[in-house]
Amino acid sequence: MIIVQVKEGENIEKALKKFKRKFEKTGIVKELRRRQAFEKPSVTNRKKMMKAVYVQQLLREAGQ
Repeated sequence: MIIVQVKEGENIEKALKKFKRKFEKTGIVKELRRRQAFEKPSVTNRKKMMKAVYVQQLLREAGQ
């Protein structure tokens, strides 16, 4: 739970800015996005392999 101490007479925009900063530091949004974009390990490995093959082909072509 995020608690923001608001001083008496403090502007609401300033308090909102504090809240947003604290919320960003918790990393909740990053975690949510990471979970929504979940990729199976086999798919990740396949992408890495395809990238490695592509890079090797580029290197071979540059060397000729």
